[in-house]
Amino acid sequence: MKTTPEHDERIASMTFASVYPHYLTKVEKKGRTKKELHQVIEWLTAFDEKKLQELIDEEVTFQTFFQKAKVNPNAHQIKGVICGYRVEEIENPLTQQVRYLDKLVDELAKGKAMDKVLRKQ
Repeated sequence: MKTTPEHDERIASMTFASVYPHYLTKVEKKGRTKKELHQVIEWLTAFDEKKLQELIDEEVTFQTFFQKAKVNPNAHQIKGVICGYRVEEIENPLTQQVRYLDKLVDELAKGKAMDKVLRKQ
């Protein structure tokens, strides 16, 4: 699925720190925990809690965030629609990675079992 260059640039330049509180609010409103959110983020990026906090404090962009990440080799198993885009069809790699994260947070907030969110068959 094609995204526009403007859309991709907007996502690349957005800071992770500006979006993180929204992720946290979304999952906590649905009865999930910060620990579970961090578990999901760590599964996708390999960032432990300390590194995640450093990146938040540094206000890194999503571009830098995912450049530093070791994206899980099973991330390609994340499928479905988020923000009107089918994640497995997004052509821009960075935009796709950000939408992977959005999708995982969404699944967590919707009460999906952690094993399913983390793609443990």
